Amino acid sequence: MSPKFSAALLPKGFQFSATACGLKKSGIDLGLLISEIPASAACVFTTNLVKAAPVLLSQMHLRRTSSGMKAIVVNSGNANCSTGVAGIAAAKRTAVDIAKAIGCREEQALVCSTGVIGVPLPVKRIQDAIPALVRQLDATSDSFKKFTCAIMTTDTFPKWAAANCTIGSKKIRLLGCAKGAGMIHPNMATMLSFIVTDAAVSPVVLRRALRTAVAGTFNAITVDGDTSTNDTLALLANGASGARRIRQGSADYLRFCGALESVCQSLALQIVADGEGANRIVEIEVKGAVSDREADRVARAIGNSPLVKTAIAGGDPNWGRILAAAGRAGAQLDPNLIEIRMCGMLVCRNGCAYPFNERAAHRKLLAKQIPILVDLKLGQGRARIWTCDFTADYVRINASYRS
Repeated sequence: MSPKFSAALLPKGFQFSATACGLKKSGIDLGLLISEIPASAACVFTTNLVKAAPVLLSQMHLRRTSSGMKAIVVNSGNANCSTGVAGIAAAKRTAVDIAKAIGCREEQALVCSTGVIGVPLPVKRIQDAIPALVRQLDATSDSFKKFTCAIMTTDTFPKWAAANCTIGSKKIRLLGCAKGAGMIHPNMATMLSFIVTDAAVSPVVLRRALRTAVAGTFNAITVDGDTSTNDTLALLANGASGARRIRQGSADYLRFCGALESVCQSLALQIVADGEGANRIVEIEVKGAVSDREADRVARAIGNSPLVKTAIAGGDPNWGRILAAAGRAGAQLDPNLIEIRMCGMLVCRNGCAYPFNERAAHRKLLAKQIPILVDLKLGQGRARIWTCDFTADYVRINASYRS
């Protein structure tokens, strides 16, 4: 956790806790956050047709009580996915026991899981840990830090971000955390992420704000092109700041959306930076497409190309791989017009090689952040996504994930 984090960043009315219940070989693996008063909730979930039991249960709970959410309980070490009827029962049992322990209805709790797919969830371990988990609830920076660590799997560091804005004379705070390093692809929110705020916002307005924020942040990152079965992004707003209710389209709403997007952007880029085995963040901008949608197709094709990503890992200015990826994206383009820049250096013009200093380009490509600009020269469409390089460590990590 960054040493800059302090209790002053915590939104009012939220508490956190974490403990070890034995789902992972070692370390804390069960986290709980609660709102002291019922909160508005907005979520985005995986678009993968294979959805984990906790995703299905949380979707149902959100439909029933989006204006009165009280808790989010999350475990790492087991995805509780493709576990049949027993998996649904385990997720439901978790919600029931948490609700009983904190004094709310079952549908006021969201349940999330992350870890290995297809392994039955030993829910008894979670049940046994719930009393201690509830006793340890606290509104401190240390409790939040533990919560961010409890949701990690192959992550190498906990990910958090904070922002604030003023509504009337009141300061409202937003605080979020996320986990994700592999199985990351922009198809909703990707990964697990939890954001809390003491702003007063209705569920309808909160959903609109979240969808807007997600579009250019979580939905604009990719690590490996794999959309998880458990992806969930949950946003809770409890109004504990005492600030006036935020209305759709108002100046307050714009300020709130700006702060929310700031948190989402930071978390999304931290996930890319922690891509399994990654050394570099790659920003891919495509312009000159016939539409924004077409530009997005090209950007995603480049960002998900293993050949492009391995070239970046080696500091190789192999622009031909970028051009080839763009050509198979299914977007309208004319190869004879395309221009490519890597780290600001022009390497391709009119679809052909442009003379450049290979040694200088190699040095630039060894930086931590690599910008790639592709100009299709057909229209005004633009898109930007973020990805990371592929190293041998990605294969090592994922070749032994279950071991």
